[in-house]
Parts: sequence; structure tokens; C-alpha cells
Amino acid sequence: MLIRNVVLAAGGPTFEVQTVGGRIAEVTPSGSASRAVEGGILDGRGGALLPSFVDNHVHLTQWAASLTRIDVSESDSAAAVVDILVHSEERYGRGILRAQGFRDALWPDVPHKDALQRALPDRLVAITSMDLHTLWLSPALLAELSIDHPTGILRDHDCMEGLGALDRLADTEHGDRSVLDATAELARRGITAVTDFEYADNRAVWLRRADVGQSSVDISIAVWPEWLEHELYLGARTGDRIGDERNLSLGPLKVMFDGSLNTRTACCHDAYPDGSGTGLLLETPANLRALMRQASEGGIQPAVHAIGDRANSLALDAFEAIGTGGRIEHAQQVLPADVQRFAAAGVAASIQPQHAMSDRDVADELWSGRASISYPYASLHRAGVELLFGSDAPVSAPSPLEAVADAVWRTDDDRRSWQVEEALPLDVALAAACGGRRSVDVGDAADLVILAEHPANLGNRDLRADPILATVRAGKVTFEQAGPL
Repeated sequence: MLIRNVVLAAGGPTFEVQTVGGRIAEVTPSGSASRAVEGGILDGRGGALLPSFVDNHVHLTQWAASLTRIDVSESDSAAAVVDILVHSEERYGRGILRAQGFRDALWPDVPHKDALQRALPDRLVAITSMDLHTLWLSPALLAELSIDHPTGILRDHDCMEGLGALDRLADTEHGDRSVLDATAELARRGITAVTDFEYADNRAVWLRRADVGQSSVDISIAVWPEWLEHELYLGARTGDRIGDERNLSLGPLKVMFDGSLNTRTACCHDAYPDGSGTGLLLETPANLRALMRQASEGGIQPAVHAIGDRANSLALDAFEAIGTGGRIEHAQQVLPADVQRFAAAGVAASIQPQHAMSDRDVADELWSGRASISYPYASLHRAGVELLFGSDAPVSAPSPLEAVADAVWRTDDDRRSWQVEEALPLDVALAAACGGRRSVDVGDAADLVILAEHPANLGNRDLRADPILATVRAGKVTFEQAGPL
């Protein structure tokens, strides 16, 4: 395929890019291509050609489902959530009433199953928090799932188990088609590859989906500890293709080591100001090391969920002890002395810049005055740490340009930049959003995105709205905007 009339740098001349066999075969000034055109022509309309976006952390089943759930993200209390559900109930039929997006860290009241029972008697209700670490269930749904719980507020591991139980009640084929449709939406956003961290037997799930339809993006699947033995038995290694699926591969081992900021379960060196303690470790350090060693010896890269500064310190201890690289997912609070340890241990920071913006008020309330750095993106970059951008969808929308803008300007509203000293340079943020690639070069995979305007020409607000003109994966168009800009 020939991609013509594109710029590779802000204010630069236009180029033509030829792709052959899924890779970039030639990059030449406009009108000087030397190869015969193979596979059609894509007109870039003077837009900026960049390496395509990679979302390194998504929960695809949850994100696809969230697109049809009741949005309660603006609620400022448990009572407000219940009120929204009462006024929305009739529009959602008699099945399970699903809502998404609450954040209760600063609420004046406490969510409880009894509030749902009083307002929606005997209704099956499930409300997932914004960070996917809390599941609020009604008494009727708890009974349906055979879960005995005093409050109906399931956190961390209990939440993951509850979400898994809800998924098993869902219409599998309908859900699979919804997820595949959602991958087409990812392509519309310039994304060609994701790592799916859904809590499930992801090998079985995605092989099943392959019988339903084709994903519009490459899928790297995470392995949870429950399914690690099976992957090791199969001899699978991180990066290996799964089955005959060209766009499906094995990703890292996912280990949940602590909780989250909003649940006050992110494990910290210092106590939370509300008296709830220092957070939780969901695995002992010894168990963490054992899981990581077992996975790495079999060729599976560890990816450790660590949000609080103590969890990050102990996770780095584990990486150093077993002598293998890998990833820390989130790294939202890190001691200055630990920043240098990431690069020395070969550990990448898989971060979600949109979380810094949505969490800034909660972080100021719960983490202020500490020795650690919150969302230490610039500090990690200066230390030579590899940065991997993701969204953690549905926690944040899979919108790479939003992530880049949040990392560069550290504000997504009219307020001043938050902790501006941790802002990233634009080129660094773009590379982190583009899977580490900084330029379009011969020999690279033909995974590309065309933006209407080069990001270097845009400010905070305009970058977020920069139209995606086309997405190319392995030399084939997966999205092309029709009509005028």
C-alpha cells in the first residue's frame, strides 16, 4: 500500500510511505517513490503520520460492557448513585441493572447493600467503581451469585471474583460480539495493539472469540496466577503467538500486589489520614517472588500491580531478588530512592496519565505531605525508565491523545497544572503512547496512524480533539475517516 501526502514532522514537507508485507518498505519525498504500488493508495490529506498507538493496559470485556451501563461517575455520594439508578431503572429492562464509575473516597456517606434494597426492592443491581477495585451489589444479586457478604461492598480480590461471577451469567456470544465491536472503536482511535488484563482464562476466551469474528487490533493477553500453571504446561512464553491467530499473543503474568487509591487499599509506607491504616498487600512478598520466579523461569514476563509506595518498594525488591525484568502496573506513588531502581532492575513503568488527572483531588487529600512522589512520570523518565502508556479502560477511556495531553500538561480542565515538575516532554509522551516508537522508519511494522495535525503544533485542548484520519495495522487500513475534516 502507498500512503501519500503525509508529513513526518511539524512544518515539514510531505512524504510517501510504501508498505509491503506488513512492514514499511520505503519512505520518500512526495512524488519520488521508486517501487510499484502494491495494495492500493491511502491519501493522508496532509496529515501527520506517526507510529500507531498502543494501549498497554485495558480490560476489554469490562470496557465493552461499560459502553452500555449507567454512568454514575459524576455522583458525589452513595445516595446520589442510588437516585440515578432509581430514575434510570425503567430504561434497562428487568435483567441485572449495571452501573459504572463511582468514586467513594471523598463521599460523605458509605455505600451499602441495604441502600439498594430500600430504593430498588429485590432488584438485581451491580455497580462497579471507576477503578474496578470495588463492586457494590444488591442483596438480591448477592443471593443470585451465592455470595454471603455483610455490606455488599466487595473490594480488590473479592471484587475480581464478583466480576468473574457476573461475567459467567452474561450471554457469551452477545458479549463476544460486543468486545469485537469495541476493538473497531479502538481502531477508530488510532490504536493497533492492546494488552488485555481482563480477569479470566484469556487464552480460552480469545480463542472462542476468534470463532465469532476478527479483532481490529492485535491482542496480547495477560495471564493471571490461576491460569499460570496451564500456560507453563503448554510451554507458552511472553510474545508467543496463540494458536493460528496472527493477532493474538501471550502477554505477561498479572499479579495484584496491592489495592487502589480510592479504596484506601493501595499499600503505603504511611497511614491514610482517615485512620483506615496503610493499605493492603494482596500477596505476601514471598508469594510474589515465588509467582514471579515461576513465571520468568518459564519465559513469561511478570507484570505487578503496585500503586502505593510500599507496594512499589516491595515489588522492586522482588524484581531484584529474582534478577528478571518486567513491568510494574500503575506505579502511582514512588519513593525518590526507588525511582532509580526501576531502570537498574530493567522494570518498565506501565502508567495511565489520565489517572493522574482523575485522582489529583483524592491524592491531594489522602497522600499529601509524604516523602513519595505521586504519578512520578518525569522522575521515572529522567532515571531512564521505559514508560508504557495505557488507559486501564474502563477506568479511563482508551483515548491516547488524552493520555498524551495529560502527561504533558498535567491538567484536563481550567485548573493549574498539577505537580507540573512531573510533566513529560511531548516527544517522550508520544513515544510512550506509540509503543516506544518515535519515528516512521523503513523496516518497521506498518502500524501507523494519521492525525489531522501534528501534535507539536497543538496545545492542550486542541491536541485532545485532533481528528484521527486513518489507522493502519500491518499495512492494512483498519479505520479511515470519511468526508471532510
